[in-house]
Amino acid sequence: MDLSVVIVSWNVKDLLAGCLESVYRSLQAESFECEVFVVDNASSDGSPEMVCQRYPQVRLLANAENKGFAAANNQALAEIEGRCVLLLNPDTVVRGRALGALWRFLHQMPSAGMAGARLVYGDGRFQHSAFGFPSLAQVFLDFFPLHYRLLESSLNGRYPRSLYAAGHPFEVEHPLGACMMVRREVVEQVGGLDEQFFMYCEEVDWAMRIRRAGWSIYCVPAAEVVHHEGQSTRQFRDHMYVALWRSRLRLFAKHYSPVDNWALRRLIRLGLWQEQRRARHRCRAGAMSEAELAGRLSAYERVRELTYGRERP
Repeated sequence: MDLSVVIVSWNVKDLLAGCLESVYRSLQAESFECEVFVVDNASSDGSPEMVCQRYPQVRLLANAENKGFAAANNQALAEIEGRCVLLLNPDTVVRGRALGALWRFLHQMPSAGMAGARLVYGDGRFQHSAFGFPSLAQVFLDFFPLHYRLLESSLNGRYPRSLYAAGHPFEVEHPLGACMMVRREVVEQVGGLDEQFFMYCEEVDWAMRIRRAGWSIYCVPAAEVVHHEGQSTRQFRDHMYVALWRSRLRLFAKHYSPVDNWALRRLIRLGLWQEQRRARHRCRAGAMSEAELAGRLSAYERVRELTYGRERP
């Protein structure tokens, strides 16, 4: 088997159908053999039934509970037969021969262990597809976006748009997890995704481990994929905000120095204070309801508790 495609899905039936259609359309132009997995995390919108009816060739793994992104991907990784595996979000649409471009790049670049696509929004706008590893500067700019030039700079982990426009593969620290192809031997060497990350940062942790094992990672602009970004996570925004910071704290605890972790926790507390002020101001201005404000403030308080090593039920 040349390629295994793994899609983890939760309550995005229509987007999943479009994603699968684009995958099989892209594969028609290729000569390599491919298998496709869908791991459904206990969707209630009829996603598993849709897959069975419309795509019987898909290997469906239907979970009785939401196991999270990392654990669900690992279920499929334990069964793949392909020499490469593509982890693909269900809110994506593969364009043209993107799958082949990623597959051929990995086979032409023996030192590359992982490759990501060039992502665009649904309306074709540019979307950052790869990033530098998280830093305290990035966390600061999350809370205090001083100037758009800083937000688009390497200080915020961004790569120049000119690299994407040039069309040539370029080395990165990690791709966005929406679309990333990995050699099977890399998975066997470093292991699968860390299941302690229920949502967010699992691809960053994976990329860190892959690079430390001696492999390089690239973005391949010739492989273009539409990414509708956050369609599952938007369903519980405040909950996902907490999940994001829980994962970021875990990532720093796992890979960064005690000094970095000390500074991170204090920076988050300062940033949350600023976020609370902004939320209250928006509520007073009529841009946010009292109920929305209460949910937002509760999420901020839960994240603050995380910085002290505590977690509210």
